[in-house]
Amino acid sequence: MAKRRRLTAPDATALQEMEEGFAAKPQSNPFETNSLTPPIAQVAAEAAALSGMAAVTDRAALAQDQGDAERWRLAQSDGLVAHKVALDEVEPDYIRRDRLDINEEEMAELIESIRAHGLRTPIEVTGLEDGYGLISGYRRFEAFRRLAATDSNFAEIPAFIRDAGAGQGAYVSMVEENELRSNLSHYERGRIAVLAAGQGVFDSVEDAVNALFSTASKAKRSKVRSFAVVHEALGDLLQFPTELTEKAGLQLAAGLRNGAQARFREALDGAEVLDARSEWKLLEQAAKDAPVQPVIKSRGGRPQQVERIDPVALANGGSLSAEVAPGEVRIRVEGRSLDREAVEVLLRQLADHIG
Repeated sequence: MAKRRRLTAPDATALQEMEEGFAAKPQSNPFETNSLTPPIAQVAAEAAALSGMAAVTDRAALAQDQGDAERWRLAQSDGLVAHKVALDEVEPDYIRRDRLDINEEEMAELIESIRAHGLRTPIEVTGLEDGYGLISGYRRFEAFRRLAATDSNFAEIPAFIRDAGAGQGAYVSMVEENELRSNLSHYERGRIAVLAAGQGVFDSVEDAVNALFSTASKAKRSKVRSFAVVHEALGDLLQFPTELTEKAGLQLAAGLRNGAQARFREALDGAEVLDARSEWKLLEQAAKDAPVQPVIKSRGGRPQQVERIDPVALANGGSLSAEVAPGEVRIRVEGRSLDREAVEVLLRQLADHIG
C-alpha cells in the first residue's frame, strides 16, 4: 500500500513567488477558461477596443467628407461645377457677341459630334433674376438649340454658372474663349472693342482693347485698334468685313485717319458686290482717288483718348450720342432709321450752327 504524502500549506514567500510567476506568464489564448480574468470581461474589453477603432475610422471618413464638401462649395462658388440649365432660360444675346458669322459646315460637324459624344465643354452663363445670360459658348448653345428642335434630350445644356454679370469680366471671358477655340478675325476683334466701349462697359475703345486683349503683343493691340477704326467708320456698309485681310484693314484705317471716310462710304453705299474681292476693289480704288492729307507726326506716348458724351434720348425713340477726339467729333443716331434726305438736312443744319 502506497504511503500517503502529507500536504503542507505554502508559506507567504512561496505564495508571493507563485503570484509573480502568474503575472509574468503571457496569455496566449484570450478565451482560455483557466485565465485569472473572467471570460466576459475579456469579451467586453475586446468589444471596447474594436469600437474605439471604428470610431477612429468614422472620424477619418467624416473629416474627408467635410473636406470634400468644402472643396465642392469652393468649386461651385468659382463657377467650376457644371449644372444643367434649360435652353429657354438662357438669353443668348445677353452681351454683344464677338462672332459675326456662323460657318454652317462647321456647325453641322459640331452638331454631329454632340449628338454622338455629348458636350465635352460646358457653356458659360451668369445668373439673372429670371434665368441666365450667355457669356461664352454661343456656337455650342446654337447646336443644342437646333438639336432640341427634334430631340427633347437636348432641351437642357451643361453650363458653368459664373458670377460675371454683364461687365468687363463677361466680355473678357467671351473673347478669351473664342481666341483659344477658334481665332477671331481681325475685324471681329476691333468690332467687339467698339461695341463694349459703346455699351459703357469700358471708358473708351483704347481701354477695351487693352482689357480684352491684355495678353496680346503691343503690335497686335495696335492692329485691333486699326480695325476698330474701320468698324466705326464703315461697319454699317461693309458686306464682307470678316474677310478683310490684315493688310487691307490697315490700309483702310490709314485712309480713314487721313480723311477718306466720305469717299469710302460713297463707294460702298448702294454698291452691289458679290464677294469680298469685288468689295475690296471698290475700296482700293476709292483709296487711290482720295486726296493725300498732310500727316501730323506724333510725339509718341499713349494714343489720344476718345471722350464719350452721355447719350441724349429722342422724344420719338432712339438716342443721340457723340465721341470727341482731338480734331474730330463723331455723332451717332441709335434706335432710329433716317433716310438720306433727312441726314442731309441734319448736316446742313449742323453746318449752319457751327458756322
